[in-house]
Amino acid sequence: MSILIKEIPTEQTYPIRHQELRQGFPIETCHFDEDDDSNTFHLGAFENGNLVGVVTLVKSEKGYQLRGMAVLSSEQGKGIGALLMQKAEEKLHEKQVNYLWMNARVKAIPFYKKLGYSTKGDSFTIKTVGEHIVMEKKL
Repeated sequence: MSILIKEIPTEQTYPIRHQELRQGFPIETCHFDEDDDSNTFHLGAFENGNLVGVVTLVKSEKGYQLRGMAVLSSEQGKGIGALLMQKAEEKLHEKQVNYLWMNARVKAIPFYKKLGYSTKGDSFTIKTVGEHIVMEKKL
């Protein structure tokens, strides 16, 4: 398996976000307010030229927030998400950013814990999306 991780334009994130994170909702719900901020960047994972995973990184007060992390369900379990996270952390390191956090879906907690993230506080519900918890890591 050969996976290429590279920066992508905002619009390329929408189909995968829609399929994996916002299924059943209008495609417009896949747009985040911060998507086009100058400090925001998006990474895509390509397998044989096909986009199979995405992640968005948004500048925040303390560092960066991870948003819209998604890998096509047919491609999950292959390490693609871990590769996306590794590349995201490398890019943040280049920017001299030392803190990354996210509102993680509860079902994704084991994935992020394997990558060294820890939970912070209690879980909470995001309307129409489900139960989440803040996770963080000092890079």
